[in-house]
Parts: sequence; C-alpha cells; structure tokens
Amino acid sequence: MHITRTGTVTALGAVTALVLVGCSGGNSANNSSGDSTSLTVNTSFTIETADPGNSYDPTGNTVAKALYETLVDFEGSDVSTPVPGLASWTQNDDATEFTFTIADGRTFSDGSPVEASDVVFSLERIQAMTEAKPAFLLEGLSFAEVDDSTVTVSSETPKLALPALLASPALGILNADVVAEHGGSTDGEDTAQEWLDANSAGSGPYTLDSIDLTSQITLAENPEYTGEHAPGYSRIVLRNVSESATQLINLKGGDADVALDLNGDQASGLGDGFTVDSVPSGQTIFLLVNQDDEVGGVAASPEFASAVRTAIDGDGLLELAGTGSVQATGVIPPGYSGALSDPVGQDLDATAAALTEAGYDGETIRLSFPNDYPVGGVEFTPLAERIQDQLKSAGINVELAPAPFASELDAYVNGTEQMGLWFWAPDYADSTNFLPFAPGLKVGLRAGWTAEDNPAIADVAAEAYAASSTEDRDAALSDFAAQMQESGPFIPLIVPASNIATADSVTGAAYNSVWTIDLAELAPAE
Repeated sequence: MHITRTGTVTALGAVTALVLVGCSGGNSANNSSGDSTSLTVNTSFTIETADPGNSYDPTGNTVAKALYETLVDFEGSDVSTPVPGLASWTQNDDATEFTFTIADGRTFSDGSPVEASDVVFSLERIQAMTEAKPAFLLEGLSFAEVDDSTVTVSSETPKLALPALLASPALGILNADVVAEHGGSTDGEDTAQEWLDANSAGSGPYTLDSIDLTSQITLAENPEYTGEHAPGYSRIVLRNVSESATQLINLKGGDADVALDLNGDQASGLGDGFTVDSVPSGQTIFLLVNQDDEVGGVAASPEFASAVRTAIDGDGLLELAGTGSVQATGVIPPGYSGALSDPVGQDLDATAAALTEAGYDGETIRLSFPNDYPVGGVEFTPLAERIQDQLKSAGINVELAPAPFASELDAYVNGTEQMGLWFWAPDYADSTNFLPFAPGLKVGLRAGWTAEDNPAIADVAAEAYAASSTEDRDAALSDFAAQMQESGPFIPLIVPASNIATADSVTGAAYNSVWTIDLAELAPAE
C-alpha cells in the first residue's frame, strides 16, 4: 500500500467539453525564468492519450518525454548507450537484478520529492493494466522499494536490455499520491487515464497546459523542475498538421518553428534560415516472402527468398527515399548492436541459380502492401512499382496488390500474404527489439516461418535473449543478423530518414528513434 505524503495535493486542472485543459501551475505567466518565449511544433499526430501508462505511439512518446522523467535516458540521437535519467543503477553478474538509486533533489511539478514508492507505483500500475500498450515492456519483472531513494528491479531471466526498456517514455514516473487520488491503482482497477488526459503529474521539464488529441497540445514550463535539461521555452505548442507540404509552408512562413515530418526533398530544399537534422531513422522497410506452402506456394522456400534478395538493386530503391535515408544492411538497422556493415548487393547470376533451385518457372507472385501509409516520407506505391520492375528484369513476375493500411494490416499480422512490403519500428532502443524476426517469433510467424524451418537461427536468437554479458549478447546479435541476411525470408530494403527541420532561431533539435524529439533540448539560439 502506498502511504500518502504529508501535505496538500492540488488538482492540476479540469475537463472542458471540447478541449481537455489542465492548469498546470507552470504556465507562461508564472514560469520560473521569467522568459515569455514560446515554440510552435508541427507534426502529424499519432496520440490516443496523455496518460503515459496507456500510451505507445510516436506523438504520445514525444509528449510523455517532456512531462515525465524515466529512470534511464539516452543522450540526443545516441540509443546505443543508456545513461542515468532519474536514477543511476548497478546490476548483478547474471543481469537478473538491477538496483536504481534516485538522484538527490528531484521533485514533481507540485514540489514534492520523487521517491522510490513513486517508481514502484508507476511501474506496477502499468503491469496491472494488462491491456495497456506498454505492459509488455514489464513482463517477467518485479519491483521492490529498498528505501526512499532505492528500488530493485528483478527479472525471471537475464535482462541486459532492461536499462533501455526503462528509458521508454511510456514508463515515466508518476506522482503516486496525486494519481492515486484520481483513480490510480496497482490492482488492475485503475481509472486515472481520464484525469491524466487533462493533467500531468510528473517531474519532467514541462507540464500539460491544454490538450485536444485531434488538433493541439500545449505544454508549459515546470517551475519545480530540477533535472538536467531546463526548459528553453515558457510554452511549447504542438499542432496537428497531417500534410508534410503544409508543415513546409508553415515553417517557411513563420507560423511554425519546428516541422517533424518533412520528406527528404522538402528538407533538402529549405535553403537559408533553416536547419535540418537529417539522419537514418530506426525504421526499416522490408519485403517478406511467406514460407508457408499453403500461402507462399512456389515462393515458399529459402531459395526463392534468396533470389529476391539478390535481384534487388538497393541504389535504385534508395533514389525514392530522399536525403538522409540509407540502404538497410539487415533486420537490425544502423546504430544498433549487431548491425551489419554492408547491404547485400545485386547479383543476377545468383538470382538465376536460386530460382532454378527453388523450382520457379515464371509463376506470378502477389505483392501486398499498404498504399496510404508513407514511412519517413517514403510512399509505398512507387516503391512497390520499382521493386516490381527490378524483379521482372531478374525473371520474377510480380502483381501488385495495394490496400489501405487498416485492411491490409490484418493480412500481414495473420501471415496470409504471399509476399509483403512492410516496415518495422523499434518498440524500445535495444537490439533485442529486432529478434522477433527470428523463426517461430512474432514477425517470423508473419512470414509463415517456424522455429523448425531454421533451428540454427532460432537458437542464436534465444542465445541473444538469454545472454548475461554484453560481449556474449553482441556476438549472438551479429551472428543472428548475418544468418538472417543469408537465409531468412526477409529482404531489408531502406532505412528512411527522419528530417527534423527548425528555424535557425531554434537550437538543440536531434532525432531519437524512441521519442522522435526531446522537446526539453530545444532552446532559442540566442
């Protein structure tokens, strides 16, 4: 049971009929620096709630990162090395127990201290909400309060990925007393989401001022913030602008200071007065070739997948992706442990040999893909058409089967596509996030690929999951990536760019594959 601190808890806001508004106490009229500056960010909203424990989408992560601190953090774009957030940590030799020590002086937005009991409450709340999207991050974990500033996290199996997992904004630490007063609980009966959709109860650099999930979210400076990244602005306004062309117009016209969704061509053509952080994202666009005989037919063999892999001209596809994008070198994208250095090059002689071994004789293969869901500015219809042309030149006949994302998603998830064009984005910043491509695991099964189809790759994926030392895990990940690229049913194609464009009056913009952008790192150039 959580014991309430001594003191008065003040409600942070009220719900209105159309727009959910929370009076955070950190608005521009009362900010601690006296700075009245504000920042406007344009992005295409993907957010269902402001409650971090129920949120797991890009805009939701960006907002949660600003409102709530996590035990662990990453610096800028670097997702290879977790660093202390709210806490520093140690771990035992077999990576099954981690001890977190909360930094001195950290406070919530009401001025009360961040304590171990808040950490345990916040994480156990998510665990108990079994339908919550982030709940899978905490499977097999238990939490214990050692003293006011110390928490242990125990795992049933070695969990080297734990620090990276705990950097997810969805696992932000809540003010337990405040949230409990508004329906928060750890017994699975939590009803705090409605309140958290109008208010914030975190220790982050900003607080929630107002929110309309369809149009605009306003954040206000947290005057009680004691962390590393002091707010650069008294207010930040995020506006839902779904079209990248409109974002470009707003940025160039001065109606926005930051645009998060420009494609490569738009970003590269901005000219003077603007800065673009253009880097490969953590997303990978790939082909899958179904290995289930009943679904894949003549395509259901490692040899046919190999033929497709060597038929692809990666440079030709990359032309469609724009500035900052790179060829995918494997199922693990650049920047993550185990990623391969080079992509598979086109080799049409190898393609012909593989097709002969597969017994392919010109049959038409159906390529399914979503035609209304661009990824990193890459439209799937022209990409599929380019793939179709390349495969035809290599002797593989393909018919295109586009469909809206919402309807095609079920076919992809259920493994009923003969060949599919899809993408994978990391759920958290660790290479184990890409092991589900292994046979018998979630993405592998979407390609009809069972553990019995390739026991060697299944075993090396299991080794990576179970490793208790970084050296052993990195070796297993490298082996996994190499074997997948040699004989897996997936053909990684492109890692699209993330293009974050800002006016020159704004500094600090850096893409992060987990939360897109850390709003607290943005500041006026002067």
